[in-house]
Amino acid sequence: MVLYGYESGDYHSLGDTWVINEVLNEMDEKGLGQKLQEARQKAGLTQQQLCHQANLSFSTLTKIERGAIKSPSIFTVQSIASALGVGLDELVGLANSPALPARNLKKTKSGVSFVYFDVNGCLVHFYQRAFAQLALATGAPADVVETAFWHYNDDVCRGVITLNDFNEKLADRLGVEGVDWQQYYLDTVEPIQQMQDLLKWASENYKFGLLTNIMPGLVNAMRRENQLPNLPYDAIIDSSEVAAIKPEARIYEVAQERAGVPASEILLIDDSRVNLMAAEKLGWHVLWFDDARPEEAVERVREALQPAE
Repeated sequence: MVLYGYESGDYHSLGDTWVINEVLNEMDEKGLGQKLQEARQKAGLTQQQLCHQANLSFSTLTKIERGAIKSPSIFTVQSIASALGVGLDELVGLANSPALPARNLKKTKSGVSFVYFDVNGCLVHFYQRAFAQLALATGAPADVVETAFWHYNDDVCRGVITLNDFNEKLADRLGVEGVDWQQYYLDTVEPIQQMQDLLKWASENYKFGLLTNIMPGLVNAMRRENQLPNLPYDAIIDSSEVAAIKPEARIYEVAQERAGVPASEILLIDDSRVNLMAAEKLGWHVLWFDDARPEEAVERVREALQPAE
């Protein structure tokens, strides 16, 4: 099987969450379910015991094992792997793949080895155009559109409600039959190309990832549409997957755990000062990105990411 230019034998060589996530997306759901069931049985656990240890609902696990869930969340599979005492790559069958040469990873002059990039307002311009298009399509005043949007945004970004739930609630508030927010967003989002080019450069020199407050499915959709670079990210912290949003402490805790480095070696680039302040209190390095002046902001980031001699 070929996946984004890599033969199946090369997956583990990248050693990245991105690779395993793409493999999960490509795998036959029944085949994945069988692997998980076999691993559970090998560990001598019942479904109830595994659910308890992995903090999963019984219905979720049974659906995964019988192949009723297409592409379960990588975080759900990670929880199962941890409860079984095996690596994520081993659980999905990548542990014996040969390795390619590792990246020549560096540290910045301030000691940063892992860089987290925000998405909205850093890698793509913020989505005011989507609000304008939605107001035009529905005939609703702009302030009514934004008021309704922000009323439900935190809940959908935490994964408390689904994107379908969000669309229904938004449509109800606007008095229209239906809304497809994801399509409005994808149709109007604009990449900040200078920053995306810098992200690609950073990927060759540092461990890197995305740390974003975002609705379910949008990160993958943006990568498919080439609105985000399709790179082998070391970590993607999607708020809707971890049930927490910036600036809540939980999302930073998950991000630091996935980074696998001390807080003093993590840099967050974000357009929200509130989000940056929360990270700084945990000992992270921070940089504010001003998407109104992207060229100046990119140069500041580029300077900060210069490797130590």
